[in-house]
Amino acid sequence: MIRAQLLTGNSEWQSGHTELIDLWRQQPDSFIWIDIQGEDHASEYKWLLSLGCHPLAIEDVQRFRHPPKTENFDNFTLMLYRGFTEFNPDLTVEQMTIALFAGERCLISCHPRASRGINHYWEHARQENLLISPGLLATRIMRFSVGRYLEAILAFEPRLNELEDIMQEQANDDIMRELIAYQSRLRKLKRVFSYHERMISNLRMDIPERLIEEDGDIEHALQDVYERCERLHGLCTMYYEICGDLINGYLSLSSHQLNNTMRVLTVITAVFVPLTFIAGIYGMNFENMPELRAHYGYFYALGAMLVIAGGFGWIAYKKWLQ
Repeated sequence: MIRAQLLTGNSEWQSGHTELIDLWRQQPDSFIWIDIQGEDHASEYKWLLSLGCHPLAIEDVQRFRHPPKTENFDNFTLMLYRGFTEFNPDLTVEQMTIALFAGERCLISCHPRASRGINHYWEHARQENLLISPGLLATRIMRFSVGRYLEAILAFEPRLNELEDIMQEQANDDIMRELIAYQSRLRKLKRVFSYHERMISNLRMDIPERLIEEDGDIEHALQDVYERCERLHGLCTMYYEICGDLINGYLSLSSHQLNNTMRVLTVITAVFVPLTFIAGIYGMNFENMPELRAHYGYFYALGAMLVIAGGFGWIAYKKWLQ
């Protein structure tokens, strides 16, 4: 699907499809936003190439899971980032690549599925008069997507606090598995947000002249997006480390409990070793063992065993089990 919005030199706003592209080309003082959604690669390549996009930029857009980036070309500035179509409470995310070509009097957005950020500004671009500033409009779209990421990440914090309380009171293997899953997903999100933070940082340091000359404060808009990306990356890093600390704490607690169990078993073994030794000696079937003929030999041996067991048990309790 290809749709377009056109702002003519007479401040007339039109909405339609590819027919507005010819009208835009005929009017040098008009502005257009072209949105390409769900087109096959061949059709998408043809349209982008006809609009003046660089072939290498188009290849980056169509490359599977290309990391977020920004690159300046003669006619356009490419902003390639990761949006999402689904962000679940368990941090599972369905992402998609969104490409924004910001040029002189033109913004081209390209994405495989519906994007809430693009749909939002498709409805509000006229009210905010954003078509006259393609770079600012692209920045606002990215800001909307980053804001949705931020909302989803902040919504995860109460669950993490709940897990932290559970780990102190009744830790178990199910909670451990849940924390490991969260840590793995946070690691992936950290990587994505790190790409976004670096991309916006690079764009801030090298803003094309044509975007600066637009009717709009793109420097402050980019700073706002950068701060949101920085906060996202910081939150993901913090949550990732908290999950790691909780996992390490659970492992330390399990190891401590195992050590206590092994200590008790070791004490029991130490108590019964001398008893086993005595029983082994007098269990041998030699004929010349005088103690075997003693009238009270059994009671002497049993008494010695009780004294030894009691002595070892008392020492172990005082030194190791208290």
